[in-house]
Amino acid sequence: MTLISVIIPVYNAELTIKETIESVLNQTFKDWELIIIDDGSQDSTVRIIREIEDSRIRIFSYSNAGLASSRNRGIDHAQGEYITFLDADDLWTPDKLEAQFQALQEHPEAAVAYSWTDYIDQSSQFLHSGRQITINGDVYEHLLVNNFLENGSNPLIRKQALNQVGEFDTSLKAGEDWDMWLRLAADYQFVVVTRPQILYRVSTGSMSSQIKNQERECLKVIEKAFKFAPESLQPLKRKTLAELYKYLMWKIFQQQPSHKQGLILMEYLINYSTHEPEWKKEIKFILIMFIKSLTTLILPSRFSQKILKKD
Repeated sequence: MTLISVIIPVYNAELTIKETIESVLNQTFKDWELIIIDDGSQDSTVRIIREIEDSRIRIFSYSNAGLASSRNRGIDHAQGEYITFLDADDLWTPDKLEAQFQALQEHPEAAVAYSWTDYIDQSSQFLHSGRQITINGDVYEHLLVNNFLENGSNPLIRKQALNQVGEFDTSLKAGEDWDMWLRLAADYQFVVVTRPQILYRVSTGSMSSQIKNQERECLKVIEKAFKFAPESLQPLKRKTLAELYKYLMWKIFQQQPSHKQGLILMEYLINYSTHEPEWKKEIKFILIMFIKSLTTLILPSRFSQKILKKD
């Protein structure tokens, strides 16, 4: 029986899918199957996949239904005792599966192993490190405040635990991974591999629409999470909302914000300041972000971007 099922949902990823699959083929751990769920791709994605010869790769094509549905379809096809997900533009270091599998063997009480994340650009060049947060055991309270796993390409999960908590929430168009990790954390322990093994690709696109969509969907995740969270953790909701808007501001500054996004930055800064329980301790950060947001808002893009890049 296969030990690990790797699930890649893919939609129109002809530019990255080959490199993503190669990062699975290059794993030092070899007892895996790769399940690729084609979510109605209309480019050459499927042709590229079929050109890769490896008996452990299986591809299933469906009409477009979104990321959450594709992950659920992958779970349905999975034969492994452990399951992990990899987005079609992200990469893994060669030791990712081996290290996470070993961590779960050494900690049988844990159902989820996660690693740190590095961020890469569209040319697969290193941009910056992720949060590198180390929390073992009961992580529920910490995960309720922010998604320190950072992305959906991260954890290795015992299939029994996934079956117990249920499928990805298909009503969510973003943040469905955070919702799943929260449901797992409510019932199971986590263990961390303390090195960067996930290479998360920062993509370009309509930043304003993406950010507003992510805000809307993450607010849904937060409302859902606190609906089921115990009474003792309800006071954390303000901090969770503050962390969300802090994260969204960071996402905007990742990609050289435009004049239009200056308004969004101001909105998010106000929301952050309103919800942050210890805002007085964060006054320096708030002032810096105010100046940056104002710079983006009032100066022409070519000048504001030079200033922010220098900063």
